[in-house]
Amino acid sequence: MEWMLLPFKRYADFNGRSRRMEYWMFAVFNLIVFAVLGGITFAGMGNLDALMAPGSTAAPEFGPMVYLGGGLLGLYVLATIVPNIAVVVRRLHDRDMSGWWYLGVIVAGMIPLVGILANIGFLVLMFLPGTVGPNRFGPDPKDPASVDVFS
Repeated sequence: MEWMLLPFKRYADFNGRSRRMEYWMFAVFNLIVFAVLGGITFAGMGNLDALMAPGSTAAPEFGPMVYLGGGLLGLYVLATIVPNIAVVVRRLHDRDMSGWWYLGVIVAGMIPLVGILANIGFLVLMFLPGTVGPNRFGPDPKDPASVDVFS
């Protein structure tokens, strides 16, 4: 659980390096939260037969749980924008790459076919191990002899 919450402790820290474990455990934590809040939102949907029936003009019925779940989901997304960007930038630093590459992936993601390829390449990049030893962004977070790991 500590790995899942570490990006919140380093909320707006765009310096240094993050291990794969920190990045992927935070991704799993986000997935769990989205699943729970999405389940709350979906549970509040009432009669959706009106949407499924061909030619139906009836409005769907939404209960208060839809608005509660949707509101909580929106607040969670707003609260985690900065930690998500920060952990990705630190993960790129672990690969000895500038954090500006993330902006390049976002921009490339807006181009139809190029976006799919850029996102697949970015996903593969997030799975690759970091550079061994210190790099220009700081000491190796997996190096037990590093002073910063235990301080």
